[in-house]
Amino acid sequence: MERNNLYPIFLKTSQLNVLIVGGGNVAEEKLGFLLKSSPDANVTIVSPMFREGTLALAEKGNVKLIESKYKKRFLKGHHIVIATTDVPEVNVKVHKHCRKRSILINVADNPPYCDFYMGGIVTKGNVKVGISTNGKSPTTAKRLRQFFEDVIPENVDDLVKNLNEYRKTIKGDFEQKVETLNEFTKGLIEKR
Repeated sequence: MERNNLYPIFLKTSQLNVLIVGGGNVAEEKLGFLLKSSPDANVTIVSPMFREGTLALAEKGNVKLIESKYKKRFLKGHHIVIATTDVPEVNVKVHKHCRKRSILINVADNPPYCDFYMGGIVTKGNVKVGISTNGKSPTTAKRLRQFFEDVIPENVDDLVKNLNEYRKTIKGDFEQKVETLNEFTKGLIEKR
């Protein structure tokens, strides 16, 4: 049976620099996804042209637009790159340049050229759930995201904040604190 071996992480994109190469529909979609999840992300987009929607999104975030064709010098200072052009040769070149510099790269709709995928995300205050289909079905990730948005209660953030305050009052070493919190919260998942 096939298995998803991806390692999920949550990045502090306000402390990283993201480069999007391309200015079309896919670039706009990726920028929108990124800013929805991380409104404080540092993003640069390089493209010979930008859609009106991309320009509007850029005004809402910390987004720098560079009107130019891609050149490898644009990679300098960036930690993550998303290649979205409609020219496969350009995307492959971006991938090659990133691999040489140990920069994480996602070539949109081309899994063999991706170090990571941008899956579905549900955010409710401090709670964030990431959904991955191993790059096989973005539509399934979208439907699961919609499901979890409905199922996870809006007030889950109150629970998180209250448990954080309770955690501060618990005495003992790390193991004892974990054991106490596990006991205190096990009712959250018990089947009725």
